Amino acid sequence: MTKIYVKYGDQGLKMVKDILDHMDIAKQLKSTMSIGIKPNLVLAKPSHSGATTDPQVVAGIIEYLQDHGCKQISIMESSWLGDLTKRAWQVCGYTALAKRYHVSLVDLKDDSVRSCQTEDYQLEVCSSPLNVDYLINVPVLKAHCQTKLTCALKNMKGCIPDQEKRRYHRLGLHGPISQLNTAINQNLIVVDSLIGDLTFEEGDTPVQMNRIIVGQDPVAIDAYCAELLGYAPEEIDYIILANKLGVGQLSSNIIALNQEYGQPITTSTTISHLRPFINEDQACSACLGSLFHALQRLRDKHQSIPSPIHIGQGYQNYIAEGIGVGRCTNGYQKNVPGCPPSAREIITKLREFTNQS
Repeated sequence: MTKIYVKYGDQGLKMVKDILDHMDIAKQLKSTMSIGIKPNLVLAKPSHSGATTDPQVVAGIIEYLQDHGCKQISIMESSWLGDLTKRAWQVCGYTALAKRYHVSLVDLKDDSVRSCQTEDYQLEVCSSPLNVDYLINVPVLKAHCQTKLTCALKNMKGCIPDQEKRRYHRLGLHGPISQLNTAINQNLIVVDSLIGDLTFEEGDTPVQMNRIIVGQDPVAIDAYCAELLGYAPEEIDYIILANKLGVGQLSSNIIALNQEYGQPITTSTTISHLRPFINEDQACSACLGSLFHALQRLRDKHQSIPSPIHIGQGYQNYIAEGIGVGRCTNGYQKNVPGCPPSAREIITKLREFTNQS
């Protein structure tokens, strides 16, 4: 079974290096390799908006590669139709990053294109991601207004020319996204789940979750990440289609390299509409982030939310009636176990509690 590694914290650079070192990714590398890094810079917004890949996450990848003798490193991206990649480089901190580490920036909007025949489509794909020896995908884990989730599989959509992006929407997104991943081989996926977005790929509804997720199977990564946002993998068509195409497997072995990050967080006022349901006392970021995603998914489906929901280290050793989320609230009569539980697990339990009342 494929392995997925998770580390909690807020120091993206160090966390990435620690995971890659634990996985011994160096044994897959050669100093002569050309290596491409594909972040998510969908538009020119900094990573704290929840929309784009934190440059410190990419810095951790670059430092690890350079520490192991790799010198031919490029960061490649094509921002969406409404923005310029070169502007995103600047605003998101990648111009400075490239200068600091002496790596190149490849604007895929200016790239040559190669035609790739997949099972059902003739797809146009930018040449640079196809030409590198080793491709590292660095998506942001966030919600998407059309496909529910954007992570490893969908991030490859930034490797196609703009006219193809328009066509993918006409084709319904899920089919071409799944088949694009048969044409582009991802060697490594480093998911930036430090800050993502609750509802929208453009950010501005940020949810801090303080985790980095690393694996080598994009289907398994997306199946796992879907549950973190409160979805079953079966709810996201391109995951199931990619699995059927042999891109990867749905199941995985999750290996947490540390316990959930213990520092409480200050959440954005943009998700204040969910606050009235929650009694929070010293909650860790991943646990509280999962709860926010769970409550939003319930609201999306117009389902009732039992409240108040207690969460946080401040409720340790409480013995009480009511609902608690996470290991720290295991003294509550109704408890969602886990440290942290996924949003999907929270949804399942809250539905049970609602039906019992």
